[in-house]
Amino acid sequence: MKSPTAPATNFRWTVVVLLFFAITVNYIDRAVLGVIKPLLDKELGWNQTDYGWMVTAFQAAYAVGYVFSGRLLDRLQVRLGFSLLVLFWSLAAMAHAGVATVLGFSIARAALGLAEGGALPAAVKAVTEWFPREQRAFATGVFNSGSQVGAISCPLLVPLLASRWGWQGAFIATGAVGFIWLVFWLWLYRSPEKHPYVSPAELAYIRQDPPDAPVKIAWLTLLRQRQTWAFMAGMMASSPVWWFYIFWIPDFLNKRFSLGLTQSSWPLVVIFSVAGLGGIGGGWLSSRLLKRGWTVNAARKTALLVCSLAIIPVCATPFVPVTHVWWAVALVAVAAAAHCGYAANLFTLVSDTVPKQAVSSVVGIGGMGGAIAGMVFAQLVSRVLQATNNNYLVPFAIAATTYSLALLLIHLLLPKLEKFGGEASTESKTK
Repeated sequence: MKSPTAPATNFRWTVVVLLFFAITVNYIDRAVLGVIKPLLDKELGWNQTDYGWMVTAFQAAYAVGYVFSGRLLDRLQVRLGFSLLVLFWSLAAMAHAGVATVLGFSIARAALGLAEGGALPAAVKAVTEWFPREQRAFATGVFNSGSQVGAISCPLLVPLLASRWGWQGAFIATGAVGFIWLVFWLWLYRSPEKHPYVSPAELAYIRQDPPDAPVKIAWLTLLRQRQTWAFMAGMMASSPVWWFYIFWIPDFLNKRFSLGLTQSSWPLVVIFSVAGLGGIGGGWLSSRLLKRGWTVNAARKTALLVCSLAIIPVCATPFVPVTHVWWAVALVAVAAAAHCGYAANLFTLVSDTVPKQAVSSVVGIGGMGGAIAGMVFAQLVSRVLQATNNNYLVPFAIAATTYSLALLLIHLLLPKLEKFGGEASTESKTK
């Protein structure tokens, strides 16, 4: 029994650290293929269309995994659900080492995507469980910056692993990291009410928001809500662009600036390092505006607008002269940072507008929409590059404009941020 005079604790930030490393591992496992693509192109004879099908296989399975894992996580405890997901995606990542054909890689990518699709719904569910509304955007930005750390680590580690143990060893070594994370997760994670390291003061802070009514919400009900479609619009606009950065930026640096596997490491490190700061900064911005008395509606949408505007200059990237690679890196880095700030606020929009018991389901539905859009974008990119001799003008033009269009649609769907049934959140009613 916890003493009522126990000092305040901050164990919720330990949970964010666990989520941060989970997302880091998640992105390392998916980004390995993009980093060593130039090597596999030579060894296995791939072309851009072959690669496009592998990316599509991952995203198709990711879409399925996203939506069904979201629903599953609303029924299971986060601790168990996240454990199963990490176990399966780690095994799938290691399985890449046993294949050497386009079909074999596509199957392995599909298995990886099916399990990895649950990572963000699980992480958002955990943040909703462990944080009050005023801190969720910042906490989401912190754990989601793990995607950038994973993307940073990959170009540094994978060339070394591949040079020592071959590309097969790179897949095995990176996939095995998930099992280490799993040990710490099972050891440390519990719900706040049951956790021995959470004081009554911290639990009271976590539970300060008015509780949602304990009702079950069917999928069809969720699909009739403007809140669900607003989140899906944001995901369908932003997710394909992030996949483009993960899966094609190494190839762009190789084709446009003749950077090899090791030469592209530091440009990729810079891009995703800056991106990580953008995720934290975007979450901080809306949280700061809330503390200054802004409504939830104004704070979230202002942060989304700032990020959308910062992305537009990335359309100039294909025009950078071949002798100025770092100008291209800077343009992509700013856009990637703005994407992460946009994503932090977009995910928090769900907890602002959706009852707690449906958060993972809505995140899953939106993630499915984003993955389907990513499939279409992957096929478009691969065919445009194949037909234009690797001219990246069209992909970058799309990447520059989709965020602003999505924000406009979000605002039209949700002029005010409110829960299902039209009841505005407490913060959105007051300044």
